[in-house]
Amino acid sequence: MSLKDLHQYDDIIHLPHPTSKKHPRMAAIDRAAQFSPFAALTGYEQALEVTKEQAIDRVENEVETEECF
Repeated sequence: MSLKDLHQYDDIIHLPHPTSKKHPRMAAIDRAAQFSPFAALTGYEQALEVTKEQAIDRVENEVETEECF
């Protein structure tokens, strides 16, 4: 990295942050809500639960069948 690269933004680094006169700043809680996780796969948890229950039933039926023999 050259010396020029290190000092590339020296002219603007200490300037105040620009603020809009038309748009008020968004509250931190509202900004955070934009990046909060969302349920991209609605119903996925339910599908997993159904599959789990079916697998448990299948295993239980196999064990019962083996006990009969």
